[in-house]
Amino acid sequence: MALVNENYTHLKDSYLFSQVAQKVNTFAAAHPEKKIIRLGIGDVTLPLAPAVITAMQKAVAEMGVKETFRGYGPEQGYNFLHEALVKYYASFGVTLQSNEIFISDGAKSDCGNITDLFDNANTILVPDPVYPVYLDTNIMCGRKIVFMDGNPENNFLPMPDDKVKADIIYLCSPNNPTGAAYTKPQLQKWVEYALKNDAVILYDAAYEAFVSDSDIPRSIFVIEGAKKCAIELCSLSKTAGFTGTRCGYTVVPLDLVRKTKGGKSLQLNKMWLRRQTTKFNGTAYIIQRGAEAVFSPEGQKQCHEMLAFYKENARIIAEGLKKKNIKFYGGTHSPYIWMQCPKGMKSWEFFDFLLSKLAIVGTPGAGFGKMGEGYFRLTAFGSRENTIEAMERMEKGL
Repeated sequence: MALVNENYTHLKDSYLFSQVAQKVNTFAAAHPEKKIIRLGIGDVTLPLAPAVITAMQKAVAEMGVKETFRGYGPEQGYNFLHEALVKYYASFGVTLQSNEIFISDGAKSDCGNITDLFDNANTILVPDPVYPVYLDTNIMCGRKIVFMDGNPENNFLPMPDDKVKADIIYLCSPNNPTGAAYTKPQLQKWVEYALKNDAVILYDAAYEAFVSDSDIPRSIFVIEGAKKCAIELCSLSKTAGFTGTRCGYTVVPLDLVRKTKGGKSLQLNKMWLRRQTTKFNGTAYIIQRGAEAVFSPEGQKQCHEMLAFYKENARIIAEGLKKKNIKFYGGTHSPYIWMQCPKGMKSWEFFDFLLSKLAIVGTPGAGFGKMGEGYFRLTAFGSRENTIEAMERMEKGL
């Protein structure tokens, strides 16, 4: 008899965003006359940058000519994209070698797949509130999970506790869902903790391009010692609008070495290369050419214009909440605004209120963990018109 993974019985029946979508679809079917404004799931709405489109069109044409056609590419990504990323990291003070970079179809995939490198006996430390993928992928493996609470007292930026011993640590900065971002001294403490405990930090930097303050690191590798204890996962989804195009990259430093149960030292870079060459066929050439264009001077200019548009949406949302004297976090170095539910409402209660009374969709904080109860995530990825209208509805309806 084929036995299945019993750990799946410990998962919630529905992934958070699927649950939100189901509720919204039910409401839309019952009220076709209502204009629903979606400030929930973090999907972008602006089109890809012209530089990206031009590069991809050129790559498509190459695939139609025998001399420039490409079949299977390197699983870890083409050299041209590696070289672009090496220069990109250098622009904010990080020196990488090309073979420390691995191209993928997005940070979400790598967040789940990176767990292949670690024994299931490891203790996992995740923040609460938390992006559900960190938690669910480790539940699937049956690992012991402990939580570090984010709350108003620590500005939703939990710090190391020497009383808590963990082997794998998930950090996301700027954070999804709270929008909070660690400073350099704060990240230094996390690196010191990881080195002291021989732990590994899985650092999600998917929103680094939203950072505009030099005191906020755009990579954990600006911290001394981080290359001996951290893996960085990045994405072009939000920074360049690749949510439907799918491209990300993971940095596994050559200096990162850990031991097996039997005491043998293994280089995690070589382990990840072995994993990827076995289980992954690489990101499409056409997509990687588009990604390369993101890091060109023209591409950076165009992508920064998109980021500025979303950041202005975040400012509009923040100003609307200030008018109603509603406490919130994020929205400065992040496309996410983490607001306190008004009138003492619970997260799903406020979700139902916004949807039924104002036809606005957000994401209940409780879906990100117990510390998210009483909070609500709004995103800045809507159109300008809808963002303004949503805040006008909230100003009148709350």
